[in-house]
Order: sequence, then structure tokens, then C-alpha cells
Amino acid sequence: MKRMKRGQSSTTRIKTSQKTSVSNTAFKPAANKDTKKIILITSISSAFLLFVVLFFIFFIKDDLPSLDKLERIDPAVATQVYSSDGELLHTFFTSNRTYTPYERIPSSVVDALISTEDRSFYDHWGLDIYGIFRALIIDIIFFERQGASTITMQLSRNLYFGYEQTILRKIKEAITSIQIEKTYSKHEILEMYLNVNPFGNNTFGIQAAAKRYFNKNVEDLKVEESALLIGILKGQTFYSPIRHPDRALKRRNVVLSMMVANDKLTKAEFDSLKQIPMTLDLNDPNEMKTAPYFTEYVRRQLNSMQDSLGVNIYEDGLRVYTTLNNRFQHFMEKSVANHIDNLQESVRNQRDFRELKKTMSDSAFKELTRVEIAFVAINPHTGHILAMIGGRDFNKSKFNRVTQAKRQPGSAFKPFLYTAAIDNGFSPADQYLNQPTVEINPDGTRWTPENYDKSVGGLTTLREAMYRSLNLVAVRLINDVNPRNVAKYAKAMGITTQVRPFSSLALGSSEVIPLEIVSAYGVFANNGLLVKPIAIAKIEDKNGNVIYQKSPESQEVLSPETTHIVRDMMQDVIRRGTGYAVRRDYNFMVPAGGKTGTTNDYTNAWFIGYTPDIAAGVWVGLDDANQSLGPGMTGTRAALPFWGEFMSSVYDSVNFIRNNFVESPGVFEVEICLDSKKEAGAYCPNTRKELFTAKNRPTEVCDIHGGYESVKKQRKRRF
Repeated sequence: MKRMKRGQSSTTRIKTSQKTSVSNTAFKPAANKDTKKIILITSISSAFLLFVVLFFIFFIKDDLPSLDKLERIDPAVATQVYSSDGELLHTFFTSNRTYTPYERIPSSVVDALISTEDRSFYDHWGLDIYGIFRALIIDIIFFERQGASTITMQLSRNLYFGYEQTILRKIKEAITSIQIEKTYSKHEILEMYLNVNPFGNNTFGIQAAAKRYFNKNVEDLKVEESALLIGILKGQTFYSPIRHPDRALKRRNVVLSMMVANDKLTKAEFDSLKQIPMTLDLNDPNEMKTAPYFTEYVRRQLNSMQDSLGVNIYEDGLRVYTTLNNRFQHFMEKSVANHIDNLQESVRNQRDFRELKKTMSDSAFKELTRVEIAFVAINPHTGHILAMIGGRDFNKSKFNRVTQAKRQPGSAFKPFLYTAAIDNGFSPADQYLNQPTVEINPDGTRWTPENYDKSVGGLTTLREAMYRSLNLVAVRLINDVNPRNVAKYAKAMGITTQVRPFSSLALGSSEVIPLEIVSAYGVFANNGLLVKPIAIAKIEDKNGNVIYQKSPESQEVLSPETTHIVRDMMQDVIRRGTGYAVRRDYNFMVPAGGKTGTTNDYTNAWFIGYTPDIAAGVWVGLDDANQSLGPGMTGTRAALPFWGEFMSSVYDSVNFIRNNFVESPGVFEVEICLDSKKEAGAYCPNTRKELFTAKNRPTEVCDIHGGYESVKKQRKRRF
């Protein structure tokens, strides 16, 4: 304002001013009424907004997020579970969000977002004043509601304030936006925005959205796909591409047109892109597709660990590295797919079930007669679970028969009996009568066990009794070894279920958990060392810090000598016994040991085996433990085919380090006479080589056949 000239009165000044005003008015066109109205509203709005902001800053400062909180923006992020070969198995989440760094987000997503939501994003400091006034004026004059929130304001709303439509929330949002802009770079704000925002269907963040709607990673999104996802932000339900594909497609094209207006696409590119149909490849994040029983087993373990680790497995963005191998899992699933239907048909065609079908509805009959399976493979040296199938269909039954079922193992329990015998001075050459015997049960009843094929015989070596799975020999043997002693060995080798110390234990009358008995068989492959099964190898927090790591813990439960001998006896099961079909039908020639198992009335069928590298086991049966699979459904017929195809496929296709069985220097191979069961002499007509330890090797040379004295002298010279 100019100062008044000396002597000039205020009245004169006013008149002069009025004159000037009139004079100026005379030479200008009449002002537009709308323009005056806009200027007036703008001035009043500016003053009012400034007053309100200052007023509320003072009174609501305690309701705003602290500086420390702003510097530690930490949205809930899903935990990712990986296989040992780096494939994502599943995510666990409260809100399906996978945090993605800015560098992985394609420019098409950023361009679509800025073009649609905030074109002046790189020019403002959290608030777009011009945009706010413009929206306010249009709202007042034309009664058309306009949005004026910047990307930063939307971010603060999603992080702290929700969607309550009040002036108080808007002011808090604006103030917080300014603080966010002071704390973070523009790229960091975009990164947070695209990771925090909801994209519908309980999906949060651009990576989760790319997976949900297109089953691909964010960096692989095409321009039209990026536009579709950004379009969802305007209304997650209204523009849902699943529920309302027509609306979503129109909105996608609107986003593309905005990218043209913002010089991010050419008109020619827009004309081409808008013609592309919307094609979704939906991926349900809740559905466990790969190894679902194993993944659920991992989730249960994580649940039990989260308190001790101080984490939330559904919100802390952990990276869980498991032991599962995807290729092993693929071959296991393929073997089940190739054999389960034929087995199912055979079971339902048995006479008893055909009669039962006449009295039941079709659905009830199928449910009752549904054949289930438990199949697991373990690395016996590390305990790593390599593959797992806990049932026919995870969506129908979450019950994991590998880890939760308790079923009688039948003759698959016999290796524990023979282990106890060998470890207590017996040898594979010792003989027992293969003749009927009568046992008295604890309740006083009589039990007369039989061989599977009802056969009987004479004196039979323990080796032959093992590979032929002779029940009569096993029952006689357990009474000499003592059932309590056998139970002790089973427990030492990792069986945690109740092992009842009766004679029937020789035939597998006590229930076991499949995972535990397969792990116990791994002791034979691992030279007497028990390594308990491991599913989780390592856990990292979202910053890459290792917060949990599991190393194999081995415990020697058998001597190398006992392990060597029993393992060799079990190899005969596959070389010429009840497991020979592994060689014959699947041409599997890798050194391997194993055992079949069949329970009374064919209610359970097993095959468990191992190589130097893998221990694997199969159980098949019905969930009703009293229902039979049908006559003839032995471990050889019902369970072995799954094992044979799986192991053959793995060794034919997977390139991994293959080990050899470790032989013990304390085991001696001695040629014995089959007639005298003593060390063979030069003139013994029927001999075979057998394994012994220093404690149980023959102390005498055959005295039945000629040349005894000369052989005795030779032996003295050798030893």
C-alpha cells in the first residue's frame, strides 16, 4: 500500500480511489458471474481450509501416526513356503499379500496407476492443492462428486485410517500424507502403495493380484493385464473380473485411454490393446495344489513353532524352505495315478462288496469302499522328507495318513524282530521249524498262527524265513528273543506308538505311524544311524535373516555289524522273495532292501524299502480299519507297484548323488555246509555263503562229509 501525500485528506483519497475504480470499470467488459463466484468460493475455501487444517493439527495431533510408526511401515505379508528345489509350494496368510520390491514392478503397472489415480504424482508433496480446489468447485457448482486424493493420501488411508467418510478422516489423511512424502522417496511410496492396496478376493498387493487373476508373477504382466489390475482399484467388487467381467473389461479400456492422455501409450497402441479380450487364469491362493498333505504338515509345524520364534506365520512375510523335492513329488503322484484306479476297481469288485452295494446308495458305497494311500520318501542320511502323499484327495479329506494314521504293519514289522535276534547272537543261518504252533493269548484264548499260503515245512534258516515272510518261524523266534526285547528295538529305531509285547508282535499286531516306520527302515540304509524326519530346513524373516535352521540329528541305534547283516537279509526279499516283483516288473536293479506287509483279512497292505539314498514306504487300505481290501490283496499285489514305479522313475530320471551301502569290517562272509550248518569243508556238496560277526561265526568245520582232518588243519593255518 502507498503512503498518502502530505496534506491530502482521507476523503480526497477515497474519492480519487472511487474515481479510478469507476474509470477502470468503464473500459472493461462486465465480469462473468460464474468467474466471480468461483473466485469468491476459492478465496473462502482457501481461508477456511487453512483455518481448519491449523485448528485440527493442534487438536488431533495425538491421533496421527507417530514419526517412528511412519518410518516403520510394516503391512501384514503372507508367508511363502518353498520346496528344496526353489519352487513356491504355497502361501499362508491372513490377507493374501506378497511384498514385491519396486524394481520387480513393470513400468506398465506404474504408468497405469499414475495415469489413472494421480498424474501430478511426481510434482506434489502429498497434496494436490489445485486438484482439491478443482474437485471442491465442481462438487459445489455442478453437484458432481469428485475425488482429489493423491496416491500418497490413498496410501495413508489404507495404512491408518480406513474408509470412514468424514472431514476429520480427510484432514488426518492429508497431514499424514505430507509426513509420508517427507519420509519416503516417490519410488518407495509407489512400492508401498502397490503392495498395500487391496485388489479384491482377499488379495493384497500387485504380486498377489497377478498370481490370483493371471497365475503369473508381476514382472510378467502384459500392458492390458496391468491396466485391468489397476482398474480394479476403483471398486474391488464392482469391477471384479471374476464376478463382473464386462465391467472389468470396460474399466480396463478406460485405464488404457487414460494412459494415452498421459502420453504413456500411443493412440495406435490403445486401438490395438482395447481389442484384446480379457483372459483370466485364476489361481486360488487358498488351494494347496502341490503336495497339499506335506504343505499342511508344514503349516501345522509352523503353528507350533511361532510362539518360540516370536513370529506370526500368517502376517510376517516369512520364507520357509522345506525339504520336499518337486521332481520326487511328481514321480510319486504319477505312480499313484497310474495304479490307484485299477486297485480301486479290484477292491469294489470283490464278492462281499458287490453284495453290500445292493443295500446302499451309490455315494455311500463309494465312500465306504474308497481305497486310501499313504506314501512317503525320506533321505535316510539327512531325515529330509522328499515327497509325501497322505491320501487320495486333500479336498475331500485333510486327514494325513502318513503322519496321523495308526495301522497294523503286518509282516513289515518283522525286520525289528530279526534285528533284535541278530543283535543278540543269532545268525541268518540259524534254523527254526516251519511248523504250526499254538500260542496262549493274555486273555487265555488260543492263537494258532499260519503262514500266508497255509504252507508248512521243516527246519528253515532265518534268512529264508525273512525273504519268504514265514509267520510260523517268526512266532517261534520271538519267543526265544523275547517280545519285550523286540519292542525295545522298535522304540529305539523311532517307533513312538504303543508296541504291545506279545507273541503276535512278530506278525505286526501293534499299530505304527507310516512316517515313523519308513524312517526306522532308513536306519538300515544309514549304517545304524537314526535321523528323525525333517520337513522344514530353514526359515528366514522378510528381511532375509535366518531365524530357524534345522540340521540333521543322528543317533546310533544299531551296531554297524547288525545293520549290515539285517540289511543283507532284507535285500534277499527283493532279490528272490516277496518283493521280487520290484526287479521283475519294474526292472529296478539298484541295490535295495525291503519288506512286504499284510494284515489279517487283508485290511492293510504295505511295502517299505530302501536304497543307499532313499527310504520309502507305501500303505494302502480303507479308512475303516475293519474293512478288507479283499482276498489276495497282499502287500506284494496292492502296495508294491506304487513303490516299484516310483523308485524306478526316480533313479531313471533324477540326477542326484548316489551312494553305496556301507559295509562293516566286523562282518565276515563264511561258506557253510547246508547239511551240517557248520563251516564248509572241501568235500561238502551243498554250500552257501553267509554273513556272521566275530561273536556268532561257526566255530567248527563240517564233520559230515569227508576230509574233515585236512580241512581242520587248513583252518588253523588260515586263522
